[in-house]
Amino acid sequence: MNDVVVIGGGPAGSTVAALVAERGHQVLLLERERGPSFKVGESLMPATYDTFARLGVLDKLAASRFPRKYSVQFFAASGKASAPFYFSETNAHESSTTWQVLRSEFDQILRDNAAAKGARVWLGASAQEVLFEGERAVGVRAKLADGQVEDLAAKVVVDASGQSALMARKMKIKETEPELKKASIFTHFEGALRDPGIDEGATLILHTDNKDSWFWYIPLPDDRVSVGVVGDLEYLLQRRKKEAQEIFQEELQKCRPLVQRLERARPCFPVKVTRDFSYRADRLAGAGWVLVGDAFGFLDPIYSSGVFLALKSGEWAADSINEAFEKEDFSAAQLGGFGPEFAQGMEAVRKLVYAFYSRDFSFAQFLQRFPECKEGVVDILSGNVFTARARAIFAPMAQMCSLPEDHIL
Repeated sequence: MNDVVVIGGGPAGSTVAALVAERGHQVLLLERERGPSFKVGESLMPATYDTFARLGVLDKLAASRFPRKYSVQFFAASGKASAPFYFSETNAHESSTTWQVLRSEFDQILRDNAAAKGARVWLGASAQEVLFEGERAVGVRAKLADGQVEDLAAKVVVDASGQSALMARKMKIKETEPELKKASIFTHFEGALRDPGIDEGATLILHTDNKDSWFWYIPLPDDRVSVGVVGDLEYLLQRRKKEAQEIFQEELQKCRPLVQRLERARPCFPVKVTRDFSYRADRLAGAGWVLVGDAFGFLDPIYSSGVFLALKSGEWAADSINEAFEKEDFSAAQLGGFGPEFAQGMEAVRKLVYAFYSRDFSFAQFLQRFPECKEGVVDILSGNVFTARARAIFAPMAQMCSLPEDHIL
């Protein structure tokens, strides 16, 4: 009998597995991939530091070849660059510096850490469904690496299945954000221009000249840079009967600063395409089950919040699970007790996403008019999304753009 079965070995699942296993509980982590695999989502937020410290992986990250990230910088449709948003402006601690990671290596560090803390990690094991007795989850039916299908009993099931959102889809509790149906086309380049000094590892966000799309630019190890374009699904893919590579090149020509940075660069592989639909489940937990990371909700990639929210939800879910075993209480209220605070942090990022996509909104103009809001903006870009200072920026911001109503669990 397993105490906990975790579906998915990404950052959220590995975090839960590590923090529950180190408390002596029997944890089984199912990862459908058989080894390290390519993923986007390479840029971390500084607020991941505290979770890394709890996991005990800071030394490994510090010794890694991942570039250091000190800031985020935005480029307007005109090509003009903002001043960099340095995370140290609101946090003088070493935690203001984070990393740009290769997800294949980063995710492996977290899975290995979970195993080192006592979790059993089964690679090539794909969850097919969550098993219930009445309203309570009691295990997982999984197809294992050898092709056998096995029912795995558990007192708690953690869905960390990422955008597959296994339970939210099955239970029909997944709600897509209608205004944020985006797509992205991306690849890696070698030999691209990098800024000097501490700006070398900065994340750049660059508008195209018509503001119909934007590019990310994320420096990686081995002289690689991750570059992707994001736009409305209809604009980027559905309206044009063209190959993804041609669309990527068309959008690139609308972004002069990026053309200059890629002038001598070479693509490392053909472009990939994904749909970046923002969504959220309307419940975080039930009797014997809890959702973490993208299995609960996904936000537009503009601020690189995905890994941070995965780690934080994994950490808080682990605390709820450990407490559940102490109390012998596996109710929705116990397992999902962290939900309201976590959802409030997601809302801060979500509102900043809406501001970015408002055509007439400018962060530069906003901060000129409300300079007292700069620390709150930097807080959210850093991942400090659970603070009153972060929330305080939205009343002034609402005077300059339309913001969504809060999603309340």
